[in-house]
Amino acid sequence: MSAARKGKNEPLPPIIVKKVTVVEGGHHGGAWKVAYADFVTAMMAFFLLLWLLGATTEKQRKGLADHFTPTLVKLKQESAGSNGMLGGSSIVDADDYPNRAGQTGTKGITIPRDTTGGPKEGSEKIKQRQKMEQKLAAKLQSSEKLARLAKQVRLIDTSEGIRIDLVDDADFSMFQLGTTVLTPDAAALLDAIGDMLAGELGSLSIRGHTDALPWNGGAGANNWSLSAGRAEATRQALLRHGIAEARFRKIEGVADCEPLIRDKPNDPRNRRISILLMR
Repeated sequence: MSAARKGKNEPLPPIIVKKVTVVEGGHHGGAWKVAYADFVTAMMAFFLLLWLLGATTEKQRKGLADHFTPTLVKLKQESAGSNGMLGGSSIVDADDYPNRAGQTGTKGITIPRDTTGGPKEGSEKIKQRQKMEQKLAAKLQSSEKLARLAKQVRLIDTSEGIRIDLVDDADFSMFQLGTTVLTPDAAALLDAIGDMLAGELGSLSIRGHTDALPWNGGAGANNWSLSAGRAEATRQALLRHGIAEARFRKIEGVADCEPLIRDKPNDPRNRRISILLMR
C-alpha cells in the first residue's frame, strides 16, 4: 500500500514536443523559382514588344500611340495652324506637347536614323499637304480680296487625311448672321478651295461647327441644325464648282461640341467649316 501511494505522489514525467522543419530543395528553399519565373515573364514581354515594333508600320505605331494618348492627339490637332498664312501642322513639325525638361517634342515616335519604310510614308503625306498649300496660296494671292482671306484657311494633317479649316473671326464670317447663306467673301474662298480639291484624289467629309451662343431660327432650330445646314451649304457650293457628288462621304454638324478655343466657347473662331480630304 505504501508503495502504491508513493507512486501516485510522484510527479509525471515531462512531455517533450519535437518540431521538425522540412526544407524543400536544399537550404535555399523555393524562392528562386518565383524570381526566375518573373524574369522569364519579363523577357517574354520584352521580346514580344520588339517583335511588334518590327512587324508594324510607322502609321500603325502612331495609331497605337494615339489610341493610348487621345488627349495629346486632340491637343495636337487643335493647336495646329494657329499662325501665319495657311499655317498647318504635320507629324514632323514641332508640337506643343507638355514635354519633360530637356526633351524636344518633334515626333510622336522616335525613328532610328538607319530605319526604312516609315519616314517615306510620312514624307508622301507631307508632300501632298505642301503641294495643296502651294496651289491654294497661289490662287489666293491672285487677287487682293482673296489674299486678305488667306489667314482664315488652315491645312492640318490628321490620322484620317488632310483637314482644311475655314475659321471665322471678329472681322470675317463664312455665313450671314444666323443663316446658312454664304457671304460673298466665303463664296470666293470656296471657289479657290474647289479649284485645289478638283486636282486631288480622295473622298470628302464636311463638318460644321458653331460657337456656344444660343441660336433660335424658328421652331425646332438650334445650333445643331445650324451647323449641319452650313455644312450642307458648303457641299452645295463645292458641287457648283465642279466637285463630283460621288466624292462626298459625310456631311455633319456638331454644334459647339468641338470648340477650337476651349476656354472661350463663345469665341467667333469656334465657328468654322472643316473639309476633310480622306486618304
